[in-house]
Amino acid sequence: MKKYLFYFVSILSLPLCAQVKKQNALVDKQSISISKASLQDKIKGGWAGQTIGVTYGGPYEFHYLGTLINDYQKITWPEGQVKRYFDLEPGLYDDIYMDLSFVDVIEKYGVDAPADSFANAFANAAYPLWHANQTGRYNILNGMKAPASGYWKNNPHADDIDFQIEADFAGLMHPGMGNSASLLCDKVGHIMNYGEGYYGGVYVANMYSLAFVSNDINFVVSEALKSIPEKSKYRQCMQDVIKWHKQYPNDWKKSWFEIQRKWTEDIACPEGVFMPFDISARVNSAYVLMGLLYGQGDFGKTVEVATRCGQDADCNPSTAGGILGAMLGFDKIPDYWKNNLKEVADRNFVYTNISLNRMYELGFKHASQMLQRNGGSINGDKITIIYQQPKPVAFEESFAGLHPVKRKWLGWNSDEVKDSYEFDFEGNGLTIHSGMSNEWGTTTNYSFRVEMDVDGKKEQFNMPYNFRLRRNELYSNFELAEGKHTVKIKILNPDKIASLQLKDLIVYSNK
Repeated sequence: MKKYLFYFVSILSLPLCAQVKKQNALVDKQSISISKASLQDKIKGGWAGQTIGVTYGGPYEFHYLGTLINDYQKITWPEGQVKRYFDLEPGLYDDIYMDLSFVDVIEKYGVDAPADSFANAFANAAYPLWHANQTGRYNILNGMKAPASGYWKNNPHADDIDFQIEADFAGLMHPGMGNSASLLCDKVGHIMNYGEGYYGGVYVANMYSLAFVSNDINFVVSEALKSIPEKSKYRQCMQDVIKWHKQYPNDWKKSWFEIQRKWTEDIACPEGVFMPFDISARVNSAYVLMGLLYGQGDFGKTVEVATRCGQDADCNPSTAGGILGAMLGFDKIPDYWKNNLKEVADRNFVYTNISLNRMYELGFKHASQMLQRNGGSINGDKITIIYQQPKPVAFEESFAGLHPVKRKWLGWNSDEVKDSYEFDFEGNGLTIHSGMSNEWGTTTNYSFRVEMDVDGKKEQFNMPYNFRLRRNELYSNFELAEGKHTVKIKILNPDKIASLQLKDLIVYSNK
């Protein structure tokens, strides 16, 4: 064992290309020693890799829906690109400032901060949100606590990507301790997600965790998958991607087409059902995995493949770049990529009081606390990690027995809901996608009071005009008996100027 440990620790200091292709198995509770400088470098590499990846893919976010970015489309990395986004479009860094919200909670309240601390910080933050995050925030602000706020019956975006792009911090503060990272994911991830949306964050966090103790990409992606229940479709999709990579090791596009054929049916996100738009955690995790597998340790190739897969083409290279950055360490990320960070290293990310340089410090502080909490130690320059072999989290499945059967446009202009609106449908569930007459309105505190009547069963709720405070969907109900239903919408306090507007009706059935 001592001979093996000496060999393992020694390879951590070698360039990735000089290391063995196949990772020997790690044993649960195995002691792994690395230097303090190495741990700091890997944490720094993880945060830097994320920042580079999201900036690189920024111009292509959701511009390529259901299609890949072909080779003739050159993806550039111009000098000053990160500073340009910091100056002009700082909102690009949502997957980082969201992470930093949770990091800030840990800094304020400690590593045992309760779920409510994370939920309240998230819900009351100044930044805008979308999809699962948006509905999770609305639920919390209206009295619903986690995990109910992310549960699929309360959140039609439960399987969306949201927590996947916010889970980096959990992996980076748990080097080699994936199960401990999963416990933190359980606490935070269920604020806004459930099922596959939650699994996306768990898998990402476990890949980060393993990146500290292994330099074998194939081992990391396969071993981390043990954190996901075998019978979940999410795990089956990732296993398919690993299988297709082995089948087509030199052609990522063949694997991409296999993913499209088998795994791109979004059944819940109101913007994705029957549409090319796909923000599901499952598909976008597959694209992260594509970047890692086909990049094979080359930073540029990793973020390029993850970007060229399309859909959430900034968040996916951010995640892949962060995981590889943690594996390589900051020093081994080529200067070509990290030189762009120098101009912003001491600038706070928008909506935060944390810069990259500050994050590097906090990351090491929190990781040190967690490794000691889990049996590890710090003795001078020597750090000992007690390795945790990943174990599956609880099985969760969203929208079981529900199949989208119809998407109907209710009318943006002709059917503005000034007072009331009524329609019939046949099925066992529905989602009503809605908006406002000024879709991005934030200058009023006005809130519509809505009465929803489904087959005579009434409920009332508020729908704020302020985009930051409302949810994307007027209403969802996934618990109806199969059959015909009548829906009546009534605005109890109609406004003379503003109007609540209906977009799409999505109907579900068990048939």
